[in-house]
Amino acid sequence: MTGRFATQAAPEAGQAAAALADGQPLSVFDGVHPDDQANAKTRLAALLERPGASERTTLRRRDEHGSWRVMEVRATNLLDRAPLNGVLVNARDITEQTQLEEQLRQSQRMDAIGRLAGGVAHDFNNLLTVIRANTEFLLEDLEVSDRRRDDAEQIREAADRAAALTRQLLAFSRKQILDPRALDVNEVVQRVQPMLQRLIEEDITMETLLGEGLGTVTADAGQLEQVLLNLVVNARDAMPDGGRILVETSGVVVTDAGAMVNERVVDGALSEGRYVRLSVTDTGSGMTETVRARAFEPFFTTKPEGRGTGLGLSTVYGIVKQSGGYVTVRSSPGEGSTLAAFLPVSTAPESTTRDEHPAQEPLPGRGIVLLAEDEAAVRMLAKRILEHRGYTVLQAANGMEALAIATSFEGTIDLVLTDVVMPKMSGRALVEQLRRHRPTLSVVYMSGYTDDDIVRRGIASPGTGFVQKPFTSAGLLAAVREALPHRATDTSDHVDPD
Repeated sequence: MTGRFATQAAPEAGQAAAALADGQPLSVFDGVHPDDQANAKTRLAALLERPGASERTTLRRRDEHGSWRVMEVRATNLLDRAPLNGVLVNARDITEQTQLEEQLRQSQRMDAIGRLAGGVAHDFNNLLTVIRANTEFLLEDLEVSDRRRDDAEQIREAADRAAALTRQLLAFSRKQILDPRALDVNEVVQRVQPMLQRLIEEDITMETLLGEGLGTVTADAGQLEQVLLNLVVNARDAMPDGGRILVETSGVVVTDAGAMVNERVVDGALSEGRYVRLSVTDTGSGMTETVRARAFEPFFTTKPEGRGTGLGLSTVYGIVKQSGGYVTVRSSPGEGSTLAAFLPVSTAPESTTRDEHPAQEPLPGRGIVLLAEDEAAVRMLAKRILEHRGYTVLQAANGMEALAIATSFEGTIDLVLTDVVMPKMSGRALVEQLRRHRPTLSVVYMSGYTDDDIVRRGIASPGTGFVQKPFTSAGLLAAVREALPHRATDTSDHVDPD
């Protein structure tokens, strides 16, 4: 089907005019994407039956550089109007607008899923805290020879596995507690490499290419290791018949926030600046456009049932985003995939690795603890753990109740142990109120997740700690002892400093 006259608000208009001037027949479908041609032909045929009518549609058309552009096309039937006696076609390039709209939809979808995941993880962490700690109580009371110990240990192991799943959900929803430090990404890769080698099959080769002079990034070392681990596992699973994995680091300077050649940025566009790019490339089956769009959603997987939870890439996305970075994907069916994390270069000096000490049996403690927790089962559990170790506990079901108890209590309160998210008054607001009259009060926050900046960025301050739900007895006691001043945790008689 040919058109006698066309005008276009695009560079191709000049090509069309030249073709007409040479007397060449010009198909209105020249350069239209094959998948869009059937719809375009149907709508044009319908338009030709209605003199004076107009049709508007969106289609993809190849530009002079060979790239597909999204065009908004409006065609008007002027066959009955001399001297034109043709169809007037106007086309407007809306590629950038379409990309921005898709980025917004993707961002909104990921945010909604993240809110749901975070809420579910919060509720499950409260339940798991009770299950895990009460199982510990059972194990303490059961003899080694008691056959019921196996049952209790299986409950504890199941709770631990469930807790691992909730941690992955929190990672995706960007509501986990991180310990950010200045890191050398190359050192992280080298430290994890032996573990990665054990994960891949014998028919898969893995190569590492580390860039030089990259600078440091600010991230949680353990979580960055998890990012690399998940990316390599994803690459391995994409190559059931063997292949090659390339782990690569490089320095990238982004000067044009919208320019990412051949790489799709998940949820938004890269901001301008310097980045360390950590990428994993495989020679596997690649992804379709549909799979690419959903690859980082939690529980989405293309693996057979029973193989994987669908949380690997969503965990990568959450950790990188919470660390201020971006995730990109480049993949096509049959051409393998490259997934990359872009982490902003830090100006802070590289941090030294912390010494890890083995867990020790909690020592007896002394002191008065104000406990604020709205979940009754968790509150009673924390009270039992603390009192069992010698602490005196004042308990409250919410922040307002805790504030009232503290106001009427005439003695010294050594520490407040509070949930972060509570009705009526948050843990942060409670602490701010309490410290107006008790400025040296020690604090331990506890939560299954938090949006609270004081917990994300303030847990390293003296006298302030955090314990992640689901916690163990030893974990809670360790956090309390670390935050309490020595006067409350030693075994000498408690002395009121006032």
